[in-house]
Amino acid sequence: MSVSIEALLKKLDIVKSQPGCSTGSNWFANGDVISAESPVDGSKLGTVHAASFEDYEKVLQTAEEAFISFRKIPAPVRGDMVRQFGNALRDKKELLGQLVSWEMGKSLQEGLGEVQEMIDICDFAVGLSRQLQGTTMHSERPNHRMYEQYHPLGIVGVISAFNFPVAVWAWNTALAWICGDVAVWKPSEKTPLCSIACQKIIGTILKENDLPEGISCLLNGGAEVGKWLSEDRRIPLLSATGSTTMGKKVAQKVGARLGKSLLELGGNNALIISPNADLKTTLLATVFGAVGTAGQRCTSTRRLIVHESIFAQVEEKLTNAYKQLRIGNPLNAENHVGPLIDQDAVSQYETALKNISLEGGEWVVEGGTLSGTGYESGCYVKPAIAKVSIDSEMAQQETFAPILYLMKYSGSIENAIDIQNDVNQGLSSAIMTQNLQEAETFLAHWGSDCGIANVNIGTSGAEIGGAFGGEKDTGGGRESGSDAWKVYMRRQTNTINYSDDLPLAQGIKFDF
Repeated sequence: MSVSIEALLKKLDIVKSQPGCSTGSNWFANGDVISAESPVDGSKLGTVHAASFEDYEKVLQTAEEAFISFRKIPAPVRGDMVRQFGNALRDKKELLGQLVSWEMGKSLQEGLGEVQEMIDICDFAVGLSRQLQGTTMHSERPNHRMYEQYHPLGIVGVISAFNFPVAVWAWNTALAWICGDVAVWKPSEKTPLCSIACQKIIGTILKENDLPEGISCLLNGGAEVGKWLSEDRRIPLLSATGSTTMGKKVAQKVGARLGKSLLELGGNNALIISPNADLKTTLLATVFGAVGTAGQRCTSTRRLIVHESIFAQVEEKLTNAYKQLRIGNPLNAENHVGPLIDQDAVSQYETALKNISLEGGEWVVEGGTLSGTGYESGCYVKPAIAKVSIDSEMAQQETFAPILYLMKYSGSIENAIDIQNDVNQGLSSAIMTQNLQEAETFLAHWGSDCGIANVNIGTSGAEIGGAFGGEKDTGGGRESGSDAWKVYMRRQTNTINYSDDLPLAQGIKFDF
């Protein structure tokens, strides 16, 4: 049951004028003031004081000190800390989910789902804390043993985006912590309160377990904080989620110092609809993929590639479905589509609509901004569908808004896959078909070139058990499940000689 935003912030221990930097349970900040505003109704939720460079130095020094002791704690014991954090999230799920909806604008169900992702990755990490396995191998030299093992990296920096203001941080930190790393988080300046709520929760866990300040650190602020993190040699790994433009800047800065970057960047995701598709499930996958989170997911469906034989049928069904969409306050469960994050996002949406018309796109469902009662924030827009050619320039780009490009293919499924792959991004992809040959072709190494390839489900939404990420301009990073934990550790090869001799590799002789 939802509560007022004032009561919500109080329950989450967030004050109206909140320091935005923390090293655990210690809070401070001396930088500029960030205004936290809700796209739901335009209300001011509070203010957050950003990090100054002196604050940044204090955070990094505290994190360095914490790593020295934290890395020596056995991994299963670190896992127990993460277990406690997951349980605390269970207790706060309703409150934190509501805050995500208020501050970011996604539906309450999606806000709760995002917190559930945090809980799930904690559960995954707890089990993983007893399975950080290396590899043993046979040496070519007699009486030698070889093996590989993994060690903590140190400080892991995390730059997260507004659209998933809590889950992506948890994906990174839950794994980093069980690996023995400490984490420094720079959240989006568009959703600072969500980051403060999370830090308050983990700060309590650290204090209750008498663990050092600095295991979990928070740095609210703008692009300058991201620049400091990117250029800092004390941070061996920087995980950054956001636009491709932002990611390229991070990669250049981190690469210049030969650091490691984990990049989760833009998506321009396509769903292929074969003549062999089940149109009932196809319609549901398409609509949620295109309008869920108001089109502000990196996995949102941007392009619909439909076989010419069923094109008119799909167009008609989509048009009827869009007529039934309810746009409004995302905390009202009856609404399907909430607001965009802010006025800048609305401007980008409006520019995209104009450019689509200029290049000859034909509107199936017209877009536009909404005003009046219930839309006072000015951030509500209409989901739109445009028929475009397969060489549309606008369809090559990612607009973070509910705009769906409808395009036609003919011939075999390979033609549709070629159209899908012919963009710079490579995050998520999907095909709707009941034909086994088409499905397997889509999944083959000459099929989809994306990091995620789905059959008979949409492009949007992923479970934490699988590694999440994409190729090309999406950055190549992998987070969350599978063996993604390895990126948070350094790999070491060990050789042990237990003989009285020193035979050399490759049979080399060196006698004297």
